This record gives sequence, C-alpha cells and structure tokens, in this order.
Amino acid sequence: MKVSSMTQIESAFLSLPRDEREAIISHGAALRLSSLRQRLFLAQSKVRAYEQKYHTSIRELSQTGLPDDAGYELHEDYIVWAHWAEVAESCAQDVVILEKIANRGLVTGGLSVSSGQGSVISDQGSVITIQCSVFSIQ
Repeated sequence: MKVSSMTQIESAFLSLPRDEREAIISHGAALRLSSLRQRLFLAQSKVRAYEQKYHTSIRELSQTGLPDDAGYELHEDYIVWAHWAEVAESCAQDVVILEKIANRGLVTGGLSVSSGQGSVISDQGSVITIQCSVFSIQ
C-alpha cells in the first residue's frame, strides 16, 4: 500500500470517535484471529506430516544438514517444510498478540462479548480444545 494511501486511511480512522475506533480494532482483531488460527492449524499440520514422514524435526534437520544420500524428494520437501515451519512460527506469534486484544472482548455498544480457548487432555490422551463465549450487557 502506498504511503499516501496509508496516511489517508490513518487520518480518516483517527477522525472517528474513540468508541468507534475501539469497535473497529476489536472486530478486526477477532476476524483476523480466526483467520490466523486456521492458517496456524494448516501450517502445523503440514509440519507434522513432514516430521512423521522423515522421523525428525525441521530444526534437527537444519542443524545436521541433509544427508549426503538425500534424494530430490527430500530436497524439495525440505524447502516446503521450512516454509510451513516459518508460517507456523509467524502465525503463532501473531495469534498471541491478537489474543491479548480479542480477550478484552468485542466492543458492540452496550454488549460486551468475550471469548476464550483452552485445552484439556482426555483420559485417552487426546487433546480437546474448548472454546467459549461470554456475553454481558453493560
């Protein structure tokens, strides 16, 4: 985006009342967080698939280097694997930051909407993710 366009957007945004700016940021953070969580899930799934295929992590492989007898497929997979690992790390960092904004709740006039997410481990060893929303009228 051009600098002049960004300046115009920032000026227009700052001309809005504070409550309206907070609502826009709150809603935008919630929408972006949803999208980032989906991308994080995809990236982590891709990374896990390569870890299972090669019985190692991208970190270990990067430290030790590719084996001398590595074929074309491993070279190609390594490039894609490293990409998805970077995407997962970047998304995870962004999720942490946006959760701080989203956990404050959506600003919707007199209605506040907060959401949270947690994980528990079932007695079968699988991880169960729980999401909840809390609504309160202010």
